[in-house]
Amino acid sequence: MQKHEITKVRREPVRRTLTVAAKEFLTPRMLRIRFRSEELEGFDSPSPDDHIKLFFLSAEGEEVRRDFTPRAWDVATGTFTIDFALHQHGPAADWARNAKDGDTVQIAGPRGSTVVPDDFDWYLLIGDACAIPSFSRRLQEMRANVPVFTYILVDGWEDKQVLETKADRQQHWLLRGESSSHDAEAIRTELDKQEFPAGDGYVWVAGETEFSREIYNYLIEKCGHSEQWIKAAAYWTRSEG
Repeated sequence: MQKHEITKVRREPVRRTLTVAAKEFLTPRMLRIRFRSEELEGFDSPSPDDHIKLFFLSAEGEEVRRDFTPRAWDVATGTFTIDFALHQHGPAADWARNAKDGDTVQIAGPRGSTVVPDDFDWYLLIGDACAIPSFSRRLQEMRANVPVFTYILVDGWEDKQVLETKADRQQHWLLRGESSSHDAEAIRTELDKQEFPAGDGYVWVAGETEFSREIYNYLIEKCGHSEQWIKAAAYWTRSEG
């Protein structure tokens, strides 16, 4: 395997039913739901930025779907965990708020995974609250003492979380603004102050659509970072509320 070789994994998504077993607020706007299921055989999520589809019924009775990070799972014990960011209303967030023990929901996926090797010299994670479940997984899986820098936008300081890692982490929490351009400018200002280590760095950007696009362009055009070592994902769009 070549150094820094990023691999793609594709699979046919399988629908599985999960049953609510427990709920816990990690912060006022981050809700963790633990599920149980007898249908996890064969489930796999090799990348921290994987997403699964959750299927919900709208108020009109139509099926809608939303993407979420599989936070943790154990096929042997039949347990599955998803963290829900509740910064906005929508069928998924509303379902999570109102879910009771015994309620069920269906999932499918992940359809594909982008597996990033843990052999880079340093890592940079930039995102908002919706990216925290993915960032949490990546930080937990990183090798000991590798430098990692996190920049996370939250609605309020009460939304900060303790993210466990063996890596050598420098963390930066920032308050989210009223526009994606404001958020991007705040991140750019902080990045301009940061001195990154020598060597090859991998960057993972995740959050609001315009914000992710602006930061991606900044890293390539202003910072000259290698495009092949940046992944930027749109988790939600501000205009959709």
